Amino acid sequence: QVHVVESGGGLVQAGGSLRLSCAASGRTFSTYAMGWFRQSPGNEREFVAAISYTGRTTNYAASVKGRFTISRDNAKNTAYLQMNSLRPEDTAVYSCALDAWGVAVITPHEYDYWGQGTQVTVSS
Repeated sequence: QVHVVESGGGLVQAGGSLRLSCAASGRTFSTYAMGWFRQSPGNEREFVAAISYTGRTTNYAASVKGRFTISRDNAKNTAYLQMNSLRPEDTAVYSCALDAWGVAVITPHEYDYWGQGTQVTVSS
């Protein structure tokens, strides 16, 4: 079983930055793709970014491309989401997920393990 824990959320003003971390247990972390998703009240879960198990392939939602950067450190079993130029519409609970196929897919149902999420609130 893989345990996933997100951290780094908080309250920030519009235009500010946050870095989210996603720590996962297990010796096979380096074989999993990692994805970030977000969900705000009344809305469906939304894809944000994903990175392949090698780190060579990344995917981003159009709404965050150029502002957010996903990365991973397999030696630390951790993935990151650097969020810059934050906007009020980025406010949501951000969740990290692992995909055993290792591919940077964008659909939530393809991910196998999920964290509980971390709240990000951007004030105007």
